[in-house]
Amino acid sequence: MPQTRMPTDPFHIAPPEGSPLIEIRGLQTHFFTDDGIVKAVDGVDLDVYANRTLCILGESGCGKSIMARSILRIVDAPGKITAGSIVYRGADGQTIDLAKARHVSKALRDIRGQDIAMIFQEPMVSLGPIQKIGRQIVETILLHRSVTKREAREIAIEILDKVGIPKPAERFEAYPFELSGGMRQRAMIAMALSCQPRLLIADEPTTALDVTTQAQILDLIAELKEELKMGVMLITHDLGVVAEVAEDVAVMYMGRVVEKGDVFSIFENPQHPYTQALLKSVPKLGAPKKKRLPAIRGMVPHPLARPSGCTFRTRCDRAIARVCELRQPALIKRDSTEVACFLHSKEAAGD
Repeated sequence: MPQTRMPTDPFHIAPPEGSPLIEIRGLQTHFFTDDGIVKAVDGVDLDVYANRTLCILGESGCGKSIMARSILRIVDAPGKITAGSIVYRGADGQTIDLAKARHVSKALRDIRGQDIAMIFQEPMVSLGPIQKIGRQIVETILLHRSVTKREAREIAIEILDKVGIPKPAERFEAYPFELSGGMRQRAMIAMALSCQPRLLIADEPTTALDVTTQAQILDLIAELKEELKMGVMLITHDLGVVAEVAEDVAVMYMGRVVEKGDVFSIFENPQHPYTQALLKSVPKLGAPKKKRLPAIRGMVPHPLARPSGCTFRTRCDRAIARVCELRQPALIKRDSTEVACFLHSKEAAGD
């Protein structure tokens, strides 16, 4: 298990500049099943800025991937955005609410892949198994850029070389099954970056890779972020990755953001009991070897049996009786973070 180190000195984490690329407010994405409504995303507020990496952190099943898919409007049925807005600000300053855009609209098709690109968690599922890598990248380029097929091929080979694939002209003719896991992931990154997007969404891009390849992929994304000045939304459950690459962090639990702020504030002074428990549950350098790591008690509740009030209260050792079970806490400003917890609300705690 990787050990977590503290992130960058806070004085080197400047506040975001300008307006956000993506401004999410009150986003709700629900799945309407025969057994009931699954609230996969239940009122998320987030901002993603250019040339900054926002890491979305949380346990499996907390809604990270569905939230990201909602941005591109690629949530599978029976999922549906039921409320909220996803405002994307283009390079010309014009805005569009992606949550309101029609699936078949030209505006949304133009944004997918060109302005906003996504690296999916499993490249073997995302890449076409019977099409060569190069052809799939060329198809993306021709869809969004005014170039000839010859020029698209040259661009594809160049981007394959940029992402660190050896002998890119030969790999251009390879099928996905002929490449290693790391090479397939690099090919996915090449496809995502082929149109030089303004926002890159990476959904746990290093989960199935060894630690050496993982470090290479993360370094590559960081380098390309600086080169293209693009925003990055990185979805992960690995605190070591968060400490290494993030400027901003949002912690999700059962479809809601429970805490968000800059990476140093989240690691140095976490405010929400869930964030505190996550940080305590990973190994620390210099800790006693035989000391057991603290674990978050209980399990994530079934999505069809959500607790009333604060959804974390059934696992929280600091839950306030007759307060936390009555209503869901809203995000409030606390020091340099925003936290959704009644422990920081004097009115709700009856103080």
